[in-house]
Amino acid sequence: MRVPIRFAAACLALIACGGVELHDSSAPPAPTVVFLVRHAEPVYPPPPDEPRNPPLNEVGRARAEQLAHVLQDAGITRIVSTELHRTQQTAAPLAERLGLAVEPYDPNDLAGLAARLRAEPGRVLVSGHSNTTPELVRLLGGDPGEPIDEKTEFDRLYVVVLAPGRPPETTLLHYGAPPQPWPPPWLEDEAGR
Repeated sequence: MRVPIRFAAACLALIACGGVELHDSSAPPAPTVVFLVRHAEPVYPPPPDEPRNPPLNEVGRARAEQLAHVLQDAGITRIVSTELHRTQQTAAPLAERLGLAVEPYDPNDLAGLAARLRAEPGRVLVSGHSNTTPELVRLLGGDPGEPIDEKTEFDRLYVVVLAPGRPPETTLLHYGAPPQPWPPPWLEDEAGR
């Protein structure tokens, strides 16, 4: 089921309001909110000089801009990404708008990243992959839902809220234009000739 962008924005606004710090010393600490995405659409076929590290294509670059638009007012304080072009480029427009650096993380140490995210309060965007993003949601105690479709899903946005003394809450949203099958059927047809 697709979530309309206005509804997604309203959910993000409600989440943002939940983290407002009150001046009452008895108020509970603000929750940590982790936004997790798979990278946007990469170039296909990948460049021969970097077959395992393609950049984003035009559709992917537009999706990265849409992500920045959706999250620009969500109070993001930190952005982390794997070191591959497609994940870095997915996070870059938001980082640029917010004046934040994109910090690299090791996708082979998701348990360590999950522990750091739980320990450090704030609002964090994590840009990952179809296999690392749901696994990180799970390691944070959230519900990753169905596996990400490798060929078609580039629009999934998880929001995991980690509030002290409460179980993690997961919201699954979608952003940007509906994704197209990947690689495009016409490209597969040409490659099969």
